Amino acid sequence: MRIGIIGAGKIGGTLTRRLAALGHEVRVANSRAPETLAELAAETGATAVWAREAAVDADVVIVSIPQKNTPDLEQGIVASAKPGAPVIETNNYYPQQRDGRIDALEDGTPESVWVSGLLGVPVLKAFNGINWKHLLERGTARGEPGRIALPVAGADGPAKDTVLALIDELGFDPVDAGPLEESWRQQPGSPVYGADHDADGVRRDLAEASPERPDGFRAA
Repeated sequence: MRIGIIGAGKIGGTLTRRLAALGHEVRVANSRAPETLAELAAETGATAVWAREAAVDADVVIVSIPQKNTPDLEQGIVASAKPGAPVIETNNYYPQQRDGRIDALEDGTPESVWVSGLLGVPVLKAFNGINWKHLLERGTARGEPGRIALPVAGADGPAKDTVLALIDELGFDPVDAGPLEESWRQQPGSPVYGADHDADGVRRDLAEASPERPDGFRAA
């Protein structure tokens, strides 16, 4: 598949490495010029591009940037993907540590619903709760005992099916986490966040989650 990745930090860079190694055609961008990603491109075989070019004709788009930078993305930045291509967002809101206060999120809007509104397209929430080193190193074959599972929230349909299959290909058990409106179940501070549980554990974590944002993940 042709995969466009906007954001080359810990998760975006790791997905660039993993997906390119699996044989996907990866185009990756950050907030600066493509030349700043020359080392990552040389290492992985991915193509470094401007952010506005990453999604062009892509089968899958991944947005992986600091939450505070989401409003700064160019309008329509993912609109050039193929019709129906899933747009995955991995962002997390860290108001005390990095992002400052975002009123809509403090007032209870799920992070991914907010991102979807800014991007102007449906999104799927995935890859936001796993440590980047574990994403890089701990994928295993299907059926292996203790295989880490990753939740995916978003609308049912072919786009979600593609993301679930991609997670399996990366070496993790995909778990359907329900609609985007319930993506708060996997936000920072939720039971599943950073837990590295198997599929049964992830389902249990999602069921036990509360829509109330923990104090450590609210603006001070």
